[in-house]
Formats: sequence, C-alpha cells, structure tokens
Amino acid sequence: MPNEIIYNCQYLNYFMQRTVLTLLWLCVWLTGLDSAQTPLLVKGAAEIPSRVSAVGTAAADDQASVPLAIPAADHISVPLVATAVLPRMAPELALQVCRGRSVIQAEQLASYSAITLIRAQLPDTSQSGEFEVQQQYSAPRTLAFKALRFTGDAFVKTNIIVRFLQSEVDHAQKDDPALNAISPANYKFSYKGTSQLDGRLVHAYQLKPRQKRAGLFKGRIYVDAYTGSLVRAEGRPVKSPSLFIKKIDFVQDYADIGPFTFSVHIHSEATARIVGRAIVDVYQRDYQPVANAEANTSMAAQPAPAL
Repeated sequence: MPNEIIYNCQYLNYFMQRTVLTLLWLCVWLTGLDSAQTPLLVKGAAEIPSRVSAVGTAAADDQASVPLAIPAADHISVPLVATAVLPRMAPELALQVCRGRSVIQAEQLASYSAITLIRAQLPDTSQSGEFEVQQQYSAPRTLAFKALRFTGDAFVKTNIIVRFLQSEVDHAQKDDPALNAISPANYKFSYKGTSQLDGRLVHAYQLKPRQKRAGLFKGRIYVDAYTGSLVRAEGRPVKSPSLFIKKIDFVQDYADIGPFTFSVHIHSEATARIVGRAIVDVYQRDYQPVANAEANTSMAAQPAPAL
C-alpha cells in the first residue's frame, strides 16, 4: 500500500451537524413558547453567599442543563455557575433536527483532518492487524489517507483493512446520497421510547428500509433528546456488500466535535465465506474540522501573488 493514498470521492456525512442553535431553538419555539421559555430554578436565599447573585440549580428530569457564568453584584469573579435549561424534544422534533443537522453540515463542512486506527481480527485463523492512518478530507470530493504505522499479519492488512478502506471509498464514489440518507423516502420509522446511552438521554427509533438496496440497513438509531445530535446507529445491511460476506452487524458511535458531529467508533462483525469470522474496529480521534466561513477567511488572509 503506498505511503499516501488519495481518493477522489463524494464523502457523505449523513448524520453530521453544524452550529444549528438557530434551527434548534426555532423548532422548539414552533412547538410552543411555553416550553422554550422554561424559567431557571433558583436556590433559596439562605443557601447563597451575601456577595453573590442567585444562581440556577439542577434542571428537572425533562430538561438539560448548560452552565453559564454569573458575575457577583460587585463584579467580583466567583466560581459559581447558573444552569440554562434546554427543553426535552418530542420524538418527532428530535428526528427532524437530526436530519436537518446532517444536511446543514454537508453544506458547511469545508475540510477536516483526523487520526484513524483500524484493528482487524480473524479469530478462526488467529490472525490480526492494526493500521493507523492520518485522514484528510476536503470538500467536496477529496479524501486522503497517509499511512502512519502497521503491526500484525500482512494478510490481514491486504485482505481486510485495505479492502475495508477501499470499499468505503467505492461506496462514497458511486452511491447517490439521496438513496442512502436516513429519510422517510428510504425508511419507515418506528419510535421505541427513551433510554440512557453513555449518560445521555436518547430517543430510539427502529428503521425498516423501504427497499432491499445496497447502502441501506435495518436497525436502530439513537438521537440526543435535547440537542437532536445522532449518538449511535446500529444494525445490519439489508444487502451484503460482497458475495464473499454472508452477514455484517455493526455499531457506530458519534460525538460532537465543535459545531459538527463525527463518527468516533465503528465496531463490525462479519461472517465471510473463506476466512470465517472477521472483527473490525475503527477508531477516529483528533478531529480538526474547518467550516466554510473559516476556510474563506483563511484564503482571504493570504497575500496576493506578486505580479
């Protein structure tokens, strides 16, 4: 594998987001001004030092807290915070915001870099490998991987990890984003209630594809009940990506990085016809995203070439 591999592709981030506080609060406002204007809960005066303003306490069960600094009456800095309250979204609203975030991020994300670590195991043959690469994306179609290190069996590198990366790129190059998006046109949604996931209250939705087509999956997604961010997607593709693979189960976790949402871990287990069971984990970290506005400012700041 060359030291640097550059793929020209349409790199789809369906589940991503940008800074969408305007969209978020607009949607909340449309559902009712009362819920959007929930007041802060305040401690009793006896619990508050005489030189400090009253501050908010923990929110109710259906509200999330965001800390805000509150200065003292005499402008002396104090280590106390107030809690602004975010209302919990209804399931329909959370799903709508999640879909809106992905569309907006696709428009606003100019580029990013990240470190990707791929670990692959073949339990039946006791082979494994670990490949770390630097990933660089530039909108709209350039994705580059620079090899950093590899340890393990060459067979795993060549036949599992490299093929995994190439398969992801091939799908990105060939697939129509509209045909793969998590939308009512492609899926039937069934609400499955709320649960806790890594300390976050999430809405769970069962997804059933309307067609048996490559790029779609049957499973669930979990959306943050307060922000509309995608937290997890899990399931099984409705159509195998290869004749050599019998089935694949996956779990993909996401995290908010600045104003955007990115994948941070993918765990997949596949049953192949030749090598048996294959387990692949993809970890992504050290994201450095650049929004379109930042990219434009950077370009404008560069000196003009001498004539």
